[in-house]
Amino acid sequence: MNYLNKYILLSTLLTISVTAVAQVSFENAGGEVIEIKPPTSTGLSAVYVLPDAANAKVVFKSPGSQGATHRWQRFDSRGGGFAETVPSTVNGSESSVLLGGSDAGYIVAPSDGAAQTCFWIVNYANHECVLRELLSPAEQDCGQQRLTLDGEAGRIMYYSVNGRGETLSRGLRLSYSTLSLDEERRQWVNAEGEETLDYVSGDIICAAPLCDTDFTLSGDRFQQQWGREQTVATATVAAHSVEAATWAEQYARESDNEIKDGDDSSDGSLGGSAPVRISFTAAVTDAAIYREWQFATDPEFDLIDMRVNDLEAERVFEDYGTVYVRFVCGNNEGTCEYASQTYTVNIGESRLECPNAFSPGASEGVNDLWMVSYKSITSFDCHIFNRWGVEVARLTNPSQGWDGRYKGKLVPSGVYYYVIKARGADGKSYKLSGDINIIGYKDNRSTTSTPVE
Repeated sequence: MNYLNKYILLSTLLTISVTAVAQVSFENAGGEVIEIKPPTSTGLSAVYVLPDAANAKVVFKSPGSQGATHRWQRFDSRGGGFAETVPSTVNGSESSVLLGGSDAGYIVAPSDGAAQTCFWIVNYANHECVLRELLSPAEQDCGQQRLTLDGEAGRIMYYSVNGRGETLSRGLRLSYSTLSLDEERRQWVNAEGEETLDYVSGDIICAAPLCDTDFTLSGDRFQQQWGREQTVATATVAAHSVEAATWAEQYARESDNEIKDGDDSSDGSLGGSAPVRISFTAAVTDAAIYREWQFATDPEFDLIDMRVNDLEAERVFEDYGTVYVRFVCGNNEGTCEYASQTYTVNIGESRLECPNAFSPGASEGVNDLWMVSYKSITSFDCHIFNRWGVEVARLTNPSQGWDGRYKGKLVPSGVYYYVIKARGADGKSYKLSGDINIIGYKDNRSTTSTPVE
C-alpha cells in the first residue's frame, strides 16, 4: 500500500461513525471481558480487556443486516493506516476472528455499506499486576514521600486509529492518613489521603503525609472487578514534612480623637498609630518540633531582633518604623522547614494637636468634650488649670477627654489652661501649653469671677 492510499484510509477511519459496541462479543476469554469507553478522538468504539486472550475469539454481528459479510483488519501501534487483512469465519450474520496472545486493534467493515467499527483489545495476561511488597526508603525529600514497589504494575497502552498511544489506567489506589487544616478551629485535624495511579514504573512519588501513617497500595481495577484484587502496605512511616498556618490579629482601639491616615490599620494592614498590640498565632503539623516567631527590622531576616519559641506571640509596637514578622518551624532532623508569609507592621510618625474651645453642657454629644487629636503618642500627661492656677483635670492617656467638670460639677465658662508633656513613637518630645475657652452653656450663664476651689 503506497503512502497516498494509507493516508486516504487513515482519513476515512478518523471520520467514521461509531456503531453500537453491543455488536462485539467474545468466547474463551478466560473470564469476564471489561469494556472501556475511550475518548471519541481515538476513533475507537471501545477498548476491551480480556483476562487471557491466547485462545479467545472475537465475534462481530451487524445489527439489522442479514447475510452481510465482514472484512476484518488488524493494526498495531502504527495505527489503522498500516492495518492488514486477517481471515475470519462466517456464521450467518456473524463473523469471528481468533485473537492470539497479542494486544491489537481491529477494523470491521460490513459488506452492506454500514459504518466500520474500530476497537482495541488488551490481553491482560501480558500485563498482569503483581504486588509483593511496598517499602519506604529512609531518605526522603521535604514535601514528598517516595515509595518503592516490589512487583509489576507497568503501563498498559492502547493505540488510536491514527497511531497515537494512550494510557489505559490501572486505577491503582494509594491510601494513607494525613492532616488537613480546619480554618475555623485553627488547627490541623485527621484526614484521609488517596491517590489514583495509572501504573507504577520506578518509585511512587506522592504528597508527604503530615502525620505518622502506613501506606496501602490496592489494585489494580481489573483484578478488583474479577474478584482477585491485591493489597500491600508499608510499615508505619514517621512524618517528616512540616506545614503550618498563621494568623495575625490587631487589637482594636476605639478612640474618636486618634488620627487615622496613610499607614494605619483601617485598610486591613497591620500597624498605624502607636501603641499597637498584635497577637500572632500558629498551628503546626506533627513533625514540626522546632517553632519560632521572628521579629526583625530587616525584611530578609538576616538580623533578627527578637525570637519567641512558641506557637503564640503577642507584642506591643511602640516605636516608629517598620517591623517584619514571620513564623518558622522545622522537623527534629532539620531536613524540612517551613516559613510563613511575612507580616509587615508599620508604625507612623507622631502628631499631637490641641483644640482651644468647647461647650460642655450645651448639646450632648456635640463638642462637649475637650480632647487632643493624636497619633502614635506613647506617653501623655496633661494638666488643666483655671485662671487661678487650680488644677481642675488631669489626663494620662491621649484618648481621654475633659468634660468640663470639676468635682462633679460643670465649671463656669471662661478661659482655662493646659500643660502637656508627651512623647511620640518616633522619639519626638512634646511640651505644649495653651488656652481652653469654655463657651457659655444653658445650665451656667453666670459671668462671676469667683474662683473654683
